[in-house]
Amino acid sequence: MIRRDYILRMIEECIRALARINSLKQGQHWNEASEELDAEFKKLFGDGAQAVARLSETELLARLMQDGPTHTLREKTLILTTLLKEAGDVAAAEDRTEESRECYLKALHLLLDTLARGEVFECPEFVPKVETLKEALQGSRLPLRTHALLMQHYERTGEYAKAEDALFAMLDTEPSNDAIVDFGIAFYQRLLTQSDAALNEANLPRAEVEEGLKELQHRRKRSE
Repeated sequence: MIRRDYILRMIEECIRALARINSLKQGQHWNEASEELDAEFKKLFGDGAQAVARLSETELLARLMQDGPTHTLREKTLILTTLLKEAGDVAAAEDRTEESRECYLKALHLLLDTLARGEVFECPEFVPKVETLKEALQGSRLPLRTHALLMQHYERTGEYAKAEDALFAMLDTEPSNDAIVDFGIAFYQRLLTQSDAALNEANLPRAEVEEGLKELQHRRKRSE
């Protein structure tokens, strides 16, 4: 009960802070929004937004694990994801393009990693959606790892056409990487065990799955 109360209190404080930040964003009070974000990052980390943005995802998670009980790690990570998205919005509004991209990308990676460890669709309402962060990164070249995380997420949530798009984005990034081809072959083979109804609902009919599998198998033979 104490654990649940602590987590609920932490989430409620985050929601109140987000309301203040969003109000400042709507009024285009970017300096005040930055100050509010710095205060929230310092509350969570002890460092401001720019210092946090310089840390890798591994370093961020390590810091979260150091500060406070481990049973709050998931909620703290989701709060961090949300704050990074807000920091990305403020940086974008102030034409700090690279900083904005780093914030959005870290937020997306942390979110996808957290979602992979929990129940599908189990995520508080205040946390940004995967598609929101993807849209914020539109026009930016995504790393191979990002496409791989997206592909695994979409397969897990039954969005097979989107998973296939992420796979081909990986292949476009590294067309001669046999490991990606093997990864794709295994993906199509898993899809073939799904029902026709599930594949059709996910906008990837069985004929397209078979065609994709055949294409990758042919590509794999050419590389041998």
